[in-house]
Amino acid sequence: MHSIFDSEFQRQMTRRNFFGGLGLKLGGIALAQLGLSRLTTAQAATTGAHPPLPGLPHFKPRAKALIYLHMNGGPSQLDTFDYKPGLTDLFGKDLPPSVQGGQRLSTMTSGQKNFPVAPSKFSFQQHGQCGRWVSSLLPHTARIVDDIAVIKTVHTNAINHDPACTFLFSGSEIPGRPSLGSWVSYGLGSGSENLPSFVVFTPKWPDGSNGQAIYSRLWNSGFLPGKYSGVAFRSEADPVLYLPNPSGVDQGDRRALLDTLGDLNRHRLERHHDPDTQNRIDQYEMAFRLQSSVPELTDLSKESKATLDLYGSDVNRPGSFAQSCLQARRLVERGVRTVQLFHRGWDSHSDLPKQLGNQCKDTDQGCAALVQDLKQRGLLDQTLVVWGGEFGRTVYSQGGLKRDNYGRDHHPRNFCMWMAGGGVKGGVSYGETDDYSYNVVEKPVHLNDLNATILHCLGINHERFGFKFQGLDQRLTGVEPCEIIKGILA
Repeated sequence: MHSIFDSEFQRQMTRRNFFGGLGLKLGGIALAQLGLSRLTTAQAATTGAHPPLPGLPHFKPRAKALIYLHMNGGPSQLDTFDYKPGLTDLFGKDLPPSVQGGQRLSTMTSGQKNFPVAPSKFSFQQHGQCGRWVSSLLPHTARIVDDIAVIKTVHTNAINHDPACTFLFSGSEIPGRPSLGSWVSYGLGSGSENLPSFVVFTPKWPDGSNGQAIYSRLWNSGFLPGKYSGVAFRSEADPVLYLPNPSGVDQGDRRALLDTLGDLNRHRLERHHDPDTQNRIDQYEMAFRLQSSVPELTDLSKESKATLDLYGSDVNRPGSFAQSCLQARRLVERGVRTVQLFHRGWDSHSDLPKQLGNQCKDTDQGCAALVQDLKQRGLLDQTLVVWGGEFGRTVYSQGGLKRDNYGRDHHPRNFCMWMAGGGVKGGVSYGETDDYSYNVVEKPVHLNDLNATILHCLGINHERFGFKFQGLDQRLTGVEPCEIIKGILA
């Protein structure tokens, strides 16, 4: 038999499930649980809407914001930055077992009888004062090599996209942990009163590319409070769903509604002490402020012609990678802490010269323009820019091999990424691979090392930055030893 207390508990839970799952959280889902600390309108004008944790940053940061350009699918390091001219003479020859070393293969090539070496079809030239070798696929990036540090020896644990991307952004192959942007938002808060701390773009990619799926857990807050999740901005129509007022409702009506709803929610918070109720209050307040800030943010009409030309003609196409890059600059300019761009289609198992060519053409100018734009505005020194995928590609061809056509399988043992801006030394090449770009021979960089370095540039000691969950002190960089990549730091 149920007591009166059991019935009351069930009644409260039913109300919570109904309103939380079907009513109040509809806006929260759309806004990806934006939430900032509870404030009145008057407080928001003078107080940080989302302050950092006490004691953070741990030391003076070189970077105040992070822009992460993720090339989802795994760009080929052999066809972009890891120049291996000696492979030309090895065309079609089998990859030596001593080089392959019994490493794990994906199911796409594990059944192949031969592993023919596929030299890059593309030419390489040295650029900049640093003399960096860059593929002809990246002419715009070639012009900023003195501002970027190319890391040639990044390696990871996973060989398939889902666990590799999950590990890249959360430090674990198992879903459910906070993303990098959520960790940064949790620790450092926001520099903006009217925009979320963590924003995500998923721009369009070229037709015909092998676009791997992406999923919201790559910008989710995991076991951190929901307000630290990233907010996905849409490329067309309303950037944030359900933000505009319904027909017939003006700002005064919305303000009155929110004030009344806030009083009800605060009463509920005092009664039940449920942190989700506080998140709900914060989400509504942020949504109200977003109603005026988002239209101003997405209006590019005040950008100069020189700036728009820097990003190229695609900057005027809604949802393009170039436009997303420009929006990323505008966001960090307005105090947003982390911006992630997810560009899909880099999974070139076949027809790589065409597919990779399309991907580079779609992103090269935008990436370079972003760095140049930040630099000319004096923002690069305080903004850390990261470029890369979840793993690299094999030196051997998947399937048939021709001089001008080949494919490459997944390769987690070494791949290239680059970093620029706050705390990073430009014109640097870090680490070295073997003659086949198959193994690291000097200065390996694990993804945990990379994430530790990103946090370091933002003023965070990764070993002192955690969250108690399931009885453990959880960290983005895990519990195994990892190192700051000191060789790329300014």
